[in-house]
Amino acid sequence: MRSLVLASKSPRRKELLGLCNIPFTIDPSQSEEVLDTSLPLPEGIAKLAYEKANEVFVRHPESLVLGSDTIVTIDGKVLGKPKDKEDCRHMMQLLSGRTHQVITGVCFISKEEIYQYAEIADVTFETMTEEEIEEYVSSQEPYDKAGGYALQGQAAIYIKEIKGDPYTIIGLPVHSVYAFLKSKK
Repeated sequence: MRSLVLASKSPRRKELLGLCNIPFTIDPSQSEEVLDTSLPLPEGIAKLAYEKANEVFVRHPESLVLGSDTIVTIDGKVLGKPKDKEDCRHMMQLLSGRTHQVITGVCFISKEEIYQYAEIADVTFETMTEEEIEEYVSSQEPYDKAGGYALQGQAAIYIKEIKGDPYTIIGLPVHSVYAFLKSKK
């Protein structure tokens, strides 16, 4: 298999790709992340993954480049990274006691092909009390994460149910990524 390049600076994606036990290098994409709202959300997030991978592929044309992006959505609204405590509080109130979707777009680019897709996982939060929301919002955890939470962080105590690949929620659907990489050996 040709050399693999991860087009991301995310420590979580680096760790997850490492689970595949395939050597890779990292060259983060500098592309601006602007979701194309004219597309259905899964297609829009797959397009963002493509844009990241393509920008890095230009610098590594002999490699296989992997781009990825993740969004959290509820009621058709995309929840980005919270801007401040009030924004985070609002997100937690929206998620509390409800099911939302996490969509991770993935794109592989090489000279031979472009393969892109999106995986969706449903996440159901337990109903949170106002005190629990305040305690969570006051922590440092929510502010660099889409939707204001990480499956593998403090918010785990509020996650009642997951349908789909948990790694999709963390930021890289490891099983499908590995299956693709294995097919290229």
